[in-house]
Amino acid sequence: MNDIRIRDFQQAAVQKIDHVNKAPTEGFGKVIKSAIHEVNELERDSNRSIMELLNGKKDIHETMINLQKTDISMRLLLTIRNKAVEAYREIMNMSF
Repeated sequence: MNDIRIRDFQQAAVQKIDHVNKAPTEGFGKVIKSAIHEVNELERDSNRSIMELLNGKKDIHETMINLQKTDISMRLLLTIRNKAVEAYREIMNMSF
């Protein structure tokens, strides 16, 4: 068998960074509040779409698409809420 050898192995040069420009991130609460607001707006749009459908101003396909968007968004928000509550309960049951 042939031996495979690594030759001229040297450490890579790494530059030292004195500081990192990091933009402030949003808190978890703000992200959740924003998501709730967006789902609420989708629900309002769906309700408007239903009223326009009943008045003959909108197509049923557009209305169904709006309703599905709202449904998916609501399910995602509820899943995130359930995971957050589950994590909170798990933390509360920890013993230190």
